[in-house]
Amino acid sequence: MFLAGALASLLARPLTGQSQQTGKVYRLGILGNIPLTDSEGARVWGALTQGLRELGYVEGQNLIVEHLSTKGRPERVPALATELVRWKPDVIVAPNNLNARAARETTQTIPIVVPTLAESSGLIASLAHPGGNVTGLTLLAPEMTGKQLELLKEIVPRLNRVAVLWNPVNRSTQTLVDQARGAARTLGLQLQVLEARRAEDIESAFTAMSRERAGALLLLPDAMFILQRVRIADLAARAHLPVMHAQSEHMSAGGLAFYGPSMADNFRRAATYVDKILKGAKPADLPVEQPTKFELVINLKTAKALGLTIPPSVLARADQVIE
Repeated sequence: MFLAGALASLLARPLTGQSQQTGKVYRLGILGNIPLTDSEGARVWGALTQGLRELGYVEGQNLIVEHLSTKGRPERVPALATELVRWKPDVIVAPNNLNARAARETTQTIPIVVPTLAESSGLIASLAHPGGNVTGLTLLAPEMTGKQLELLKEIVPRLNRVAVLWNPVNRSTQTLVDQARGAARTLGLQLQVLEARRAEDIESAFTAMSRERAGALLLLPDAMFILQRVRIADLAARAHLPVMHAQSEHMSAGGLAFYGPSMADNFRRAATYVDKILKGAKPADLPVEQPTKFELVINLKTAKALGLTIPPSVLARADQVIE
């Protein structure tokens, strides 16, 4: 269905630049996971919309958008990819490696832009030279997971055992699990690595954390976790478990801490790739950009509920403190 409502209103401004001059109407296909009806989904996809608007692309005037969403059900990705490719868009935006892979398996000619692309995904030859019909930006950076664990150790006194929850369906996060294992050895932490492939697996994972007496949780990035962010926050509160999030979208639900690059910023920057491709650039020649800015967000209200006192040294480094 077409982007509408609040996102459409963001686009209502006069055309500028080349897109206005050519008079051509472009077709943008989106193969998403988080629907626009979700507040965080609207915020993140709205960042792409904002970026496109700044470049002169206005839905209903020089842009038609077809937005298909799995609504957190990855098994729907192949069928939706086929449906989207059949629509013949000029460019496809896929939010992650799983969706991008399904799109590429369906078409090797339509350009695909991925705002959270992993070099280890197998979708590109390298960050500098993607080499195919896929390009974009990455949220992954060396040492990021280690920094998240380091911050957790600062926040939680006498921390020695940390649970790591990830979705193995999202294969690109395997790199983060490996990073966590290496960082844990350096920091003298024991890891309890747990999987949640479906929303129904999350509660049993928290039960396992409590049973093994984990002192904190590192939640790795995944669209399903964002959709389940309120439930995760509730389970963490009931388990009295401090959580370090790898996606800022969890902070609106009461997450304790976030450290990493902004996903919304990556989606906004992805508009530049769409623009370049529509103007004739080939994805194979567009290097994948790495994150340059990392943010630390601390929720003092959640910390108080957990009985934690955030060290001044951590607060001094925070880009945002929620009170």
